[in-house]
Amino acid sequence: MSIHIAHTRRPAHTPNRSGFAAPIVFITAGRILRQLLNDRRTVVLILAVPSLMIALISAIMDAAPQVFASVGLILLAFFPFMMMFMITSITLLRERTGGTLERLMTTPTGKLDLVGGYALAFGLAAATQTAIAATVAYTWLGLETAGPVWAVFVIAISASLFGMALGLFVSAFATTEFQAIQFMPVFVVPQLLLCGLIWPREQMAGWLQGVSDVLPITYAVEALTEVRVNPEITSTMWTDLAVVGGAVLVAAALGAATLRRRTG
Repeated sequence: MSIHIAHTRRPAHTPNRSGFAAPIVFITAGRILRQLLNDRRTVVLILAVPSLMIALISAIMDAAPQVFASVGLILLAFFPFMMMFMITSITLLRERTGGTLERLMTTPTGKLDLVGGYALAFGLAAATQTAIAATVAYTWLGLETAGPVWAVFVIAISASLFGMALGLFVSAFATTEFQAIQFMPVFVVPQLLLCGLIWPREQMAGWLQGVSDVLPITYAVEALTEVRVNPEITSTMWTDLAVVGGAVLVAAALGAATLRRRTG
C-alpha cells in the first residue's frame, strides 16, 4: 500500500482580508494624518483657505447680509466636500502609482480597513476645517442660524466624507495628479451649480431639477437650509442627512472595489 503525502504550497503573499479591524483602521488613519501634516501646503489648504474664502465672500456681500447668511452656511459644507475630494484623489493616486497600495495589499490590511482609515483621517481633517471656518463665520462674520451649530458640523462632515469616498473612487481612473484634478468638472462643479447655491433649484429648467435631485450635495444644502430657518431639528433634515449618508456608503463601496492588487 502506497501512502500519498499531500504537499501544501505556501502562499506567495499574505491574502488581503475583506473585513474590518479597528487597530488597522487607526494605524492607517495615523499614517495618512502624518502625511498630511508633513505637507505644509496641504495643511494651509485644508485649514486656512476655506475661512479666507468665506471671509472674502462676506466682504463681497457686505451690503446683503441676508444673502451671505444663506451662501456662507452652504459653503461651510461645500468646501469640505470639494477639498476632501481633491486631496483624497491625489493622495490615493500617489499611493497607487508609488506602490504603497500594492504593498498594503500583501498585508492583512483589508479594503474596509483602508476605506475606514481614510474616512477617519479625512473626517478629522474636515472636522478641524469646519471648526475653524465656523468659528470665523459665527464669531467675526455675523453668520447666524436658527438651529443648533452642532447640526451644521454633522452635515458638513457628512459632505466631506462623501467627497472623500468619491475621491477614493475616481483615483482609480487617473494616472497623474493632473488627471485626478480633471475629474472635478465632472463630479464637483455640477453639484456646485445645481445644489441651489448659485441659483434657486425651483427656478431651474425642469430637466436640471431632475439632475439636481440625484446629486447628494443637493440634500446637504437642503439640510443646511432647514438648520438655518428652523430652531428645532426637522424630519426633513434627518431625511436629507440619510440620503447623504447613503451616498457616502455607495461611493465608499465603489472606491473599495477599486482597491485591488494589479499583479498576482
